Amino acid sequence: MSQATDYRMPAEWEPHLATWIAWPHRQSDWPGKFRPIPWVYCEIVRQLTQCERVRIEVVDATQEADARKKLQRAGVDLTRVDFYTIPTNRCWTRDHGPIFVTNSAGQKAITDWHFNAWAKYPDWQLDDAVPATIAAHHQLPAWQPTFQGRRVVLEGGSIEVNGAGVLMTTEECLLSEVQQRNPGMTREDLEATFATYLGIRQVIWLDRGVVGDDTHGHIDDLARFVNPTTIVTVLEDSISDENFEPLHENLERLKAARRIDGGRYEIITLPMPDPVVFDGQRLPASYANFYIANDRVIVPTFNDRKDRLALGQLAELFPDRDVVGIHCGDLVWGLGTLHCMTQQEPLGAGESLGFAAG
Repeated sequence: MSQATDYRMPAEWEPHLATWIAWPHRQSDWPGKFRPIPWVYCEIVRQLTQCERVRIEVVDATQEADARKKLQRAGVDLTRVDFYTIPTNRCWTRDHGPIFVTNSAGQKAITDWHFNAWAKYPDWQLDDAVPATIAAHHQLPAWQPTFQGRRVVLEGGSIEVNGAGVLMTTEECLLSEVQQRNPGMTREDLEATFATYLGIRQVIWLDRGVVGDDTHGHIDDLARFVNPTTIVTVLEDSISDENFEPLHENLERLKAARRIDGGRYEIITLPMPDPVVFDGQRLPASYANFYIANDRVIVPTFNDRKDRLALGQLAELFPDRDVVGIHCGDLVWGLGTLHCMTQQEPLGAGESLGFAAG
């Protein structure tokens, strides 16, 4: 693949054919709290199937049967759900799943980045094979980005795009020597790779992610595009909170950023929930980890006094979509919430949902 191609990564709010998720199976990801997790997934699938297909990765037929039973009990229309036997190490589809790109003719392809479990855990081999498996099943072109002869490591949660050539990420995630994804790759090398494979013309580099983030700085807990020129970012008001300084630093960077045409971005701040702590560990609870589906936005909530404020702010930013809160007090114990577990597949030329949304 060369820069001459016109493939780009669409924005999340552009039309989807489906959302991909991996059904939860690794109990050690939610130690002592696994039992409610599949039911949280059921509610997420119930919401998403109102407006698009949901494609679920399961490890085997036994897990598929269990998922079907639970989804049916939760009132999910199973005719809008597709199951794929694709074994995984973990269920964080945002990071191990395919990153889809499209061209001006509406043709789809998959960028198959290397996944190495956030440069932290030894078991990633099953997850790393997921994009190639999906590409082969759907007979889609797939490209593995490389740099100096080795595959480039990238997780979907580490990048955020506006669909018009701009990408946001953090220095903590992609440039730090801690959990170092791509030793030897410079800022300029990464920007060139994003240009080649994702159609990116500008990269906005923020500083650090939120406290408690196991990924070491993913952008999707921090700052998100809600349209091509508007960014929402989380902000901590308590000066005594560990998040206060880094989140204010990121806000200043966003205020200083310029669009490709030279104008400024509109910056909207979202509150942070009060610290969510379980078993002595602070968890990465953030309202920025929302997911934009075809006719709705699902937003993590935490039984917090600021839930309603965050939902109201996002409702104003998405006037043509329903904004739906989903309680993630248990889900976040796995160190991720709604955006982390989903990956959108754009609607390609000649494709349709196959049902009336809503």
